[in-house]
Amino acid sequence: MMKIKSAVSSAVLFSALLGLSACSDDADKQQTNEAQQTEAQVTVADAEKFVADAEKRLSEISEYGARIAWVNANFVTHDTTQLNAKVGEEYTKLGVELANGAKQFNDLELPYDLNRKLEMIKLGLTLPAPSDADKTKKLAEITSKLDSIYATGKSPDGRNLGQLSEVLRTSRDPQEQLEAWLGWRTVSPEMRPLYQEMVEIANEGSKELGYKDTGAMWRSKYDMPADDFANEMDRLWGQVEPLYEALHCHVRAELNEEYGDEVVALDKPIPAHLLGNMWAQQWGNIYDLVAPEGATKGVDLDPILRKHYGVDHEVVTYNEKEKAVKKMVKTAENFFSSLGFAPLPDTFWERSLFVKPRDRDVQCHASAWDIDNQEDIRIKMCTEINAEDFQTVHHELGHNYYQRAYKDQPILYKGSANDGFHEAIGDTVALSITPAYLKQIGLIEEEPDADADIALLMRSAMDKVAFLPFGLMVDKWRWQVFNGEVSAADYNKGWWNLRTEYQGIAPAVERSEVDFDPGAKYHIPGNTPYSRYFLAHILQFQFFRDMCEMAGNEGPLHRCSFYGNKEVGAKLNAMLEMGSSRPWQDALEAMTGQREMDATAVLEYYAPLKTWLDEQNKDRNCGW
Repeated sequence: MMKIKSAVSSAVLFSALLGLSACSDDADKQQTNEAQQTEAQVTVADAEKFVADAEKRLSEISEYGARIAWVNANFVTHDTTQLNAKVGEEYTKLGVELANGAKQFNDLELPYDLNRKLEMIKLGLTLPAPSDADKTKKLAEITSKLDSIYATGKSPDGRNLGQLSEVLRTSRDPQEQLEAWLGWRTVSPEMRPLYQEMVEIANEGSKELGYKDTGAMWRSKYDMPADDFANEMDRLWGQVEPLYEALHCHVRAELNEEYGDEVVALDKPIPAHLLGNMWAQQWGNIYDLVAPEGATKGVDLDPILRKHYGVDHEVVTYNEKEKAVKKMVKTAENFFSSLGFAPLPDTFWERSLFVKPRDRDVQCHASAWDIDNQEDIRIKMCTEINAEDFQTVHHELGHNYYQRAYKDQPILYKGSANDGFHEAIGDTVALSITPAYLKQIGLIEEEPDADADIALLMRSAMDKVAFLPFGLMVDKWRWQVFNGEVSAADYNKGWWNLRTEYQGIAPAVERSEVDFDPGAKYHIPGNTPYSRYFLAHILQFQFFRDMCEMAGNEGPLHRCSFYGNKEVGAKLNAMLEMGSSRPWQDALEAMTGQREMDATAVLEYYAPLKTWLDEQNKDRNCGW
């Protein structure tokens, strides 16, 4: 979890607004007139005072709330869930108060920083509650309950998400995979009425702040009009869609070869349970089924990592596993150190959660935390020694280094230029984990020959290219839910319509509105906006291309590694230190010289693979 990027503050106007609901009609008119007079009389000095007070109160609740959330995520019990709900309620109340208070300065001509901070205050909440104390409390209870259902969820036979995911990762029995896929989706139906009520309350709060709905409010956080941002997402998708369609066509054909027409038809979407991932968002776990025939094998990192970190024997104790995981995290830290970043603080190693505890429920979704807005940065992962988590560790540390880089910014600027930047940084580093780098740090003795490039690119694309349409459609679904285009009666239908349209996948068995399949994905009950992940999968390649050019790379983009280049590190750090103090376009320009996000770097990176895929697909019926 990225730490709450909050904006909470002043009670100046909100206390009056709370009183409105209890007043008679005449009192309402009097209060409204007084508010209008107050708004007409506010000055720049009033705005400065308001923001200063906002930042003070935000700082106070931010650390307190982070510590409560940390305890809840690491000790998932009835009591910690209640505590988290309580602080969530306090935070939401303060956020609503703050956002309503900020509106009084809408018509003032203000200096840049003052105006930007006020806008951040108005956009600070992910789910804004209306100015009704009971509804604010209810919203906090619902969100906490949704989190708890997900964190403690198990299939009817008692298997948790990790165990069910392992079946999808390793099994090649379609029926066994389907049972695991369906098992996890028994967790989410009880979320459905809660989610519907949450949408209604959040929309009411968003409208009070002047937005059409909560989805429009989310899209307004990107330094451009809400509709322009939606169009920008579609533009970027249009750039990469042909690459995805080529990958989909090849993967479907290979799965058909493996399972036959009855399981995978060549003219229909791919069944969602066959792609090696609980949400079919990344397909790397089935790489063995689609690997280029006759191509030199790339690097199979799983056994290499287990041997390197000393856990390649049959029975591994908890202490051995934790020690090995810490060594793997240290490897990721060393990459950032090679770029000139200071080592992680001792408290990171003392306070992070690296391995799933043996004695309690925890929220296992990998996350990076900034507890005190200074140096108390941590990760929380139920880490395994495998290639997937090797990448994830680099990703999460990217969050931590970003968090520490902007620690000297004012509280309202302690965030990334846009949320896609935060997600992209660690992945940009992970792109530099090439065979050349693996050799440099002693994980392999020799780099594979160039004829292994197609295999390496295919393995990478199975995660990064396969993810793109999923990264786009999750928020498209929510935007349609928030604006009413998808009604509560059609939650599941709307979800699968988008998944089929963009991903070309479908459930193997009929799904109905008794189900709530969106809730089986952490970010839906967790109310984490998802566009950031799509943007990150574009930005990481844009960043990477620029870093490689700076590092003097003259070969194919996919073979570049900027490990050890302190010039690259200095330029990166300069952007990270900006936090969210400037529009993302300024931060992007500082890093890449461009002011527009550009997916052509994705196409350049995978160009050899696209040529190969087109050759494989030339006699196939692609599309769905």
